[in-house]
Amino acid sequence: MFELPDLPYDHAALEPVISKETMHLHHDKHHKRYVDVANQILSEKGDKPASLEQVVRESAGKAETRKLFNNAAQIWNHSFFWACMSPAKSQPAGDLAAAIDRDLGGLEKLKAEFVAKGVAHFGSGWVWLASDKGALKIVDTHDGENLLTQDLVPLLVCDLWEHAYYVDYKNDREGFLKAWFDAMPNWELAQSQYEASKSGGEGWQHPKPV
Repeated sequence: MFELPDLPYDHAALEPVISKETMHLHHDKHHKRYVDVANQILSEKGDKPASLEQVVRESAGKAETRKLFNNAAQIWNHSFFWACMSPAKSQPAGDLAAAIDRDLGGLEKLKAEFVAKGVAHFGSGWVWLASDKGALKIVDTHDGENLLTQDLVPLLVCDLWEHAYYVDYKNDREGFLKAWFDAMPNWELAQSQYEASKSGGEGWQHPKPV
């Protein structure tokens, strides 16, 4: 069965952008619930998957496995989201920075498009910086949908579900996204994901079941 991964930093490490209260609610309650429900479904089916990625891909697009997909994909999305953030502010460098300039017109234009895409997204979901065989693009997905079933490699993601920001920002999703983009992205992870997208490597993987 899958375990709720520990955060890669303290619950208070992302303040003031994301509060300790939000992180406890988001990780310890919301994320844990997805883990619990997915494990229950897998146990009832007698399934012992080798990876979470396998569960997401095999349950996608099927009405009879929709509940399993929703919960498994949300486990993956949240675990990747935690990895996409760092308490230490950084900047993109090297070939990733060059790709941002080439494909998106520079970091400030990337921020503007990323924020605009997230603000315009209707309802719950995610906004992603992704690589399409080395070409960068910004995409959004609804509810638990992610990029595992698409031919795209995620470099960064930000959560657009209201529970991700409502305690700290109320209904100001734009304010949350701007503050998040300025301080939170783990550009080192984004760089490693970008390298994987160009080489055909696996990239970031969720912890295996135990």
